[in-house]
Amino acid sequence: MTSTSLPSGLARLNASAPAAARAALLRICASTAWADRVLAARPFAAPEELYAAADTALAALTTHDLEEALAGHPPIGRPRPGETASAREQSGMTRASADLKAEMHALNQAYERTFGHVFLICATGLTGEQMRDAAAERLRNTPEQEWRTVRTELGKINRVRLARLIEEGTMSTGRTASVSTHVLDTGLGRPAAGVPVLLAARAGRTAGWQELGGSATDTDGRCRDLPALPEGTTHARLVFDTETYATTRAAARRDAPAPEDGESGSPAFFPEVAVAFAVVPGEHYHVPLLFSPFGYSVYRGS
Repeated sequence: MTSTSLPSGLARLNASAPAAARAALLRICASTAWADRVLAARPFAAPEELYAAADTALAALTTHDLEEALAGHPPIGRPRPGETASAREQSGMTRASADLKAEMHALNQAYERTFGHVFLICATGLTGEQMRDAAAERLRNTPEQEWRTVRTELGKINRVRLARLIEEGTMSTGRTASVSTHVLDTGLGRPAAGVPVLLAARAGRTAGWQELGGSATDTDGRCRDLPALPEGTTHARLVFDTETYATTRAAARRDAPAPEDGESGSPAFFPEVAVAFAVVPGEHYHVPLLFSPFGYSVYRGS
């Protein structure tokens, strides 16, 4: 594979200054030992070489290194505001019921008391129920068994994130469309960070919606890494979890007024905003949301 045929993200990783490349790798895995070993293996002639270097680096990690890597992962169901990778990977829990989220929270706490570190699982593609069941089952492991499982799950997560890094910057093709968004809090006059966003697609007006995964807005209010639309998509749908954002914003303000919604206790009049729109292959669709406590608007931007 020649340098001109490399995926754009991999070519950038090869060409970046060491500090920039190391920072990108640490966003994938917070272990400095892992990032340094992968960095030392540059340049990569193909994605398979990067994956192999990542697996070799993972196998060499000590328990201390694994603990450092785990510190970069939030508990399941509680991604940190603006942490888009974790929010996207845990999207199966984003739409879970309040009872299921409470179960997961209790299991997270029990797991941390038992093993002394966060419960780690490659959550991409898993439902909230599957994550909960996995946590309950792994509580029966010995510490030695669990460290082996943690290493395996971390390897899966690293692979998912590396695949996204490799193709970073790839937009729509002649056979697919792509979607991006950003959210502006017009009540505060600034970008809305930490808004969970779920993307779905369907092929035809009568077809069912397929959830593709999600992300969360960064400190600029942007979702830069929503999943690609599959071939054959005719309609896309963005669902913004505005209630989670409003709740977090209210909790962060010391002088936050009491919720006016007496029945739900929610600070958001609109708990979510769902926007469906038609797409055609070869186009990119940037669909921003302007949000305030009692109103919102959307439009096709550029």
